[in-house]
Amino acid sequence: MNFPFYLSTRYLRSTQKGSFTRIAGVLSVAGLAVGISALLITLFILNGFERVISEKIADFDGHIRVRHYLNNPIRSDIEELDQFVSAYNEEVVKSKFIQGSALLRKGKSAEGVIVEGIEESGAEFLTKLLISGTVDVKDRGIIIGERLANQLNIGIGDKTVLFDLTSLRGSKKRLKQFTVTGIFHSGMSEYDQSLVYTNLIQADGLFNMKGKVSGHVLRLYDPALANDFSQLLGEELAYPYMVMTWKEKNRSLFKWMDVQRWPILFIFSLIALVGIVNIISALAMIVLDKTRQIGILKSLGLPERKLKQVFLAKGFIIGVAGAVSGSALALSLAWLQNNFKLITVPEDVYFMDFIPLDVNLAHVAIVTIVSAIFAIFAAIWPTIRAGNIQPAKALNYE
Repeated sequence: MNFPFYLSTRYLRSTQKGSFTRIAGVLSVAGLAVGISALLITLFILNGFERVISEKIADFDGHIRVRHYLNNPIRSDIEELDQFVSAYNEEVVKSKFIQGSALLRKGKSAEGVIVEGIEESGAEFLTKLLISGTVDVKDRGIIIGERLANQLNIGIGDKTVLFDLTSLRGSKKRLKQFTVTGIFHSGMSEYDQSLVYTNLIQADGLFNMKGKVSGHVLRLYDPALANDFSQLLGEELAYPYMVMTWKEKNRSLFKWMDVQRWPILFIFSLIALVGIVNIISALAMIVLDKTRQIGILKSLGLPERKLKQVFLAKGFIIGVAGAVSGSALALSLAWLQNNFKLITVPEDVYFMDFIPLDVNLAHVAIVTIVSAIFAIFAAIWPTIRAGNIQPAKALNYE
């Protein structure tokens, strides 16, 4: 074993009664481990929160939507769009939709809703959100959110009436009777309370679209390509078509998540920084505790360079041990939380019923490596102090 590493590990594993060296080493490792664990768990929470929100919004809005700039009806078949989709048919699924405001009524109860007529290819996301019934919306079937169902006391098989709000002021009011065939739950209150799904044909008749649609939805197998595809499609489609990703549609929400990410990471990084400072103080105290031994080693001819390597090795060992221990603790807590949901949150506020922790091994590796590097830098000042100790003064002091 390399001599500096051998001596540093011997000091850190010292079993001498009342030895401060071992206690200082253990406390330094523990302090750094807590700081690293707090930082990694914060990263996991931020990643998990953003993933869940993104997935839920993308389920409803799709990854890319093509609409009219003024939200007017557009053609159901756009040649440039069809050519684009056919060129990337293995990565994109396209579907049409019709969207409009309506009044949902059952008996004497009524509530304003957003009705979205969808194709069968665009209804797959509802299967994982459904809590009762089926996603079959043929023959005047509709799927509503759980909050809306509870508010109006609606169940599977109940008859309801939808009124087109734009026709209520006219002489010919458009309305249709529908049967509730499914109830979904997403955890996002504004969706669960206001969205109603039906098939494209019934929505066409209800809103008098005359064969036109409100827009087209593109769902990607790889959501990370949404921005690239949006730019390419924007170059293909001219006015009056507007291409928008789900993140652009919810720009304020995602901007808020980006803004709050860095202050949170900065605050929790300070905890890890405290662990690094603890290494400086611990090594400085070890230098004082081992002044006599340092004087003896230097008097026996140990080069100053080797002596400095001993304390640098101590800093490296403490840094690696603390980072690895903190990473292991963070990964263990993440596994427990994701599998047993130990910490729950109100779903109507956070859009989820528990805190998800998304582990990113790249983040773990980066934090571990950076922590070890900073630990070595933290050991520089105690190392210089140890190198400046004069053997005669050290032995005379003892």
